[in-house]
Amino acid sequence: MAFWLDLMFGNAIGLLSMIVIFSTIGIVSYILWMFVKKSAEPEK
Repeated sequence: MAFWLDLMFGNAIGLLSMIVIFSTIGIVSYILWMFVKKSAEPEK
């Protein structure tokens, strides 16, 4: 755990990579949620 904290707050590169990783996870999960929501709608 101390390694992750040092990686996140120890240097700018680690913090930037963490931001990129969490942003990517958020975007992908949002796209998947929209896809599931669209698929769940009854077709006309």
